Amino acid sequence: MKRETLEQYQVYLYLSAISFGLLAGLNFPVLESMLPAMLWPLLAVLIYTTFTQVPLTTLHQAFSDRRFLTAAVIGNFILLPMVVWLLLWLAPEQPAVQLGIALVLLVPCTDWFVTFTHLGRGDTRHAIAFTPVSLLLQLLLLPVYLWLFLDDDIAGHVLRQELVTAFLGLIVLPLVLAMLTEHWCSRRDDRAVLLSHLAWLPVPLLALVVFCIAAAQVRTVIAAWPILAQLALVFVLFLLAAALLSRLISHWFRLPSGQGRVLAFSLGSRNSFVVLPLALALPASYELTAVVVVFQSLIELVGLAFFVWWVPHKLHPATGSSAGPLDS
Repeated sequence: MKRETLEQYQVYLYLSAISFGLLAGLNFPVLESMLPAMLWPLLAVLIYTTFTQVPLTTLHQAFSDRRFLTAAVIGNFILLPMVVWLLLWLAPEQPAVQLGIALVLLVPCTDWFVTFTHLGRGDTRHAIAFTPVSLLLQLLLLPVYLWLFLDDDIAGHVLRQELVTAFLGLIVLPLVLAMLTEHWCSRRDDRAVLLSHLAWLPVPLLALVVFCIAAAQVRTVIAAWPILAQLALVFVLFLLAAALLSRLISHWFRLPSGQGRVLAFSLGSRNSFVVLPLALALPASYELTAVVVVFQSLIELVGLAFFVWWVPHKLHPATGSSAGPLDS
């Protein structure tokens, strides 16, 4: 099986993992106390392997097309946060839920967004070039957004000592290790195979992570069932807003259709795996936050599967000279 095939059908793998996790949690309650200890090493390896697929050592190349970069930054870090602020008014008035929505919707994706861009016939080169810029900006701006959008009591929970430890251990450390790995591999051609092998790991590792979360949090999921429909509405509206924004921004900046497709997938996909450690490190009263993050990723994956058809055929169709390099 090719890695591209695994990535193409990853949504079914994640849905299966969550379903089996819920069943396992219901039938084996002991998993609720056993699995959380497994989550942290799994998350650390997942984040490390995912970061190794981000071209962190070639950050300067992202600035070669300043028009696209400006459009992507404005869309992801100025306009979409405004959309999130509006959507929070539609969300349940529960601190754990509001924090989960803000955490997951304010950070652009840096992993499967490239895969879906390729499947949706977008300009993959621009997607890859934007990922390190996106990753660095979101790590810097997320605390600012949470401080602006949420009550002080809610935002304060993400500044606790436990969260600082989780941020350093599960985000910063894997990021540094990924940069060192990429640098080491770039020094000799025969070392590049390591990155190719690591590229197989994020999908199965994420499936294991969501299985563990579903099994360990099954009672929280059952308790949250009445609000899932409301959350689904929020996340679907976010996807629609992201798609429309990509069309407007592409028109404003006169982007080729291939770059417009990159913008659509960038705005529509979120970095749930990066904020998941932060959600899991919250106090016991915020258990629902992690459920919100995982639930959003499922809605997003289904939406992105639809985007693969909608974006190249309807939202950003090829139009003569504006066609991107992958349109032909």
